Amino acid sequence: MNDEPRNPGRVLVTGGASGLGAAVASAVASAGGTPVVLDRVESDLQEGISFAVDVSDPQATHDAVSRAAEELGGLDAVVTAAGIDRCGRLEDVDPTEWERVIMVNLIGTVRVVRAALPHLKESHGRVVTVASSLGLRAVADATAYCASKFGVVGFSRALAAETRGEIGVTTLVPAGMKTKFFDDRDEKYRPHDDSKLNDPRRVAEAVLFVLGQPRGCEVREIVIAHEEEESWP
Repeated sequence: MNDEPRNPGRVLVTGGASGLGAAVASAVASAGGTPVVLDRVESDLQEGISFAVDVSDPQATHDAVSRAAEELGGLDAVVTAAGIDRCGRLEDVDPTEWERVIMVNLIGTVRVVRAALPHLKESHGRVVTVASSLGLRAVADATAYCASKFGVVGFSRALAAETRGEIGVTTLVPAGMKTKFFDDRDEKYRPHDDSKLNDPRRVAEAVLFVLGQPRGCEVREIVIAHEEEESWP
């Protein structure tokens, strides 16, 4: 058995300019792969290519995925790490902001996967959708985020059934991480002890583990959390 780490190849990462997405893009580059970053801002990663695109924009998303595949001669994987949140009780969150969470987290995931699907089928590639521990467990003041991430879980499981034998599909379920994801929240919705948040680099290593599986073996779902993080189970 060959224990050498597998080159992850051409990996498109949404939300790849910061947080988990940036950690995944960096890990892909370090493993010899080529990261393709899609984010609202340009990535400062030296390796790979970057597109400034909002995944809630259907045409811009399709065009960016198509350009990436054309420039690289295909795609080997997609990791959908783009995500936002708007905390608060349902009646208190602006409806437009509530719906934007769904547009970015769920519809954006679907749009990227749909655009990449023909290229992934050609390479027998993989999709890693980033859900959340709050895609399995509901909490108050997070109706938009929970709805979006529960949706990602359902979409991913159905996609895995639909594309069995054609591509690999993994649902990644991370608990809280030390990123800027919490920065724009009201104080009461921020974690008060970040020592119980996971390092996104550890989560990125889990993504590389998934991408490194030999053909015929698929990790369908993977949960990764700090040992003391409270949102799991």
